[in-house]
Amino acid sequence: MTAAVRIAIVDDHPLFREGVARSLAELGGFEIVGEGGNASDAVELAERAKAHIMLLDISMPGGGLGAAAKIIASHPNLKIVMLTVSEASADLAAALKAGVHGYVLKGVGSNSLAEILNAVAKGERYVSPILSAQLLNDLIRPEKNNASLIAQLSEREVDILKLVSEGLSNKEVAKRLFLQEKTVKHHMTRVLAKLRVRNRTEAALFLHGSMAGPK
Repeated sequence: MTAAVRIAIVDDHPLFREGVARSLAELGGFEIVGEGGNASDAVELAERAKAHIMLLDISMPGGGLGAAAKIIASHPNLKIVMLTVSEASADLAAALKAGVHGYVLKGVGSNSLAEILNAVAKGERYVSPILSAQLLNDLIRPEKNNASLIAQLSEREVDILKLVSEGLSNKEVAKRLFLQEKTVKHHMTRVLAKLRVRNRTEAALFLHGSMAGPK
């Protein structure tokens, strides 16, 4: 008789977490060995649950990507599968760089999830097909993709981003452009959203990449 695949689930939405656990248990072949709702729970479960696979949400308190990297570094035999709503290429790339075995969107059905987890348990890696294609496109044509996103920024947002990329703080940018600091902060929030990046550093790198052009 084949041993059950031991699964730990960490997600800050209890109903979703319980639904996944129930679905996998009903399908058979899986044993739910732990549940949690944040990054600290994930690290603790990695220590004590003796799971084969841990399902992690990206946007949970404490950050799923950081937890994944920490767990993989300390427990290389524990396979991490990100189960998330994030379709951002930056999140996928960061997850793959951290060493996760799977990146699955939350719209997946229970039977498909079971198949993915069984494949991961055997050592395979999985990325949702739509995201694989998107990531490949970003790698093949980064300048075009960057330029199209930069084009969405207003003239004021571009001015602010250029100064931020030079290392200026919000306060310094505000002084340079004769704006309120809170106005600069508001613009930067919109810039991060439009460029689909997580912080000022990534936004600056994004700008420099779009200006570099094709080699």
